[in-house]
Amino acid sequence: MTSDRRASWLKGVLDLLVLASLTSGENYGYEIAKDLAESGLGQIKGGTLYPVLNRLEEAGLVTAEFRVTERGPGRRYYRLTDQGRRTLAEQSGLWLSFDESVRAVLGRGGAEEVSR
Repeated sequence: MTSDRRASWLKGVLDLLVLASLTSGENYGYEIAKDLAESGLGQIKGGTLYPVLNRLEEAGLVTAEFRVTERGPGRRYYRLTDQGRRTLAEQSGLWLSFDESVRAVLGRGGAEEVSR
């Protein structure tokens, strides 16, 4: 099993990462992707990101507003809702607990030695 599994892992947590990226204020898709990439998560393409944003909007976790710009195409800005903040807090706790369990199991398997 030498293939890179990060894309699969990312799919499991991308919704939370997008919500977390909006805690500092509204933003549009390209900037959300850029923020996540600069955090070390790699390039997240529009074909992956925009379905997540649509799903979050449909669930009431974010709101979206289209704005026309003077130059270039208009942009759809996303903002975290109160429900989105509550969901982020709840689900982040669950994810971090899961992460702890994964680390414990991997640590027993010698993962710490491999990562050095």
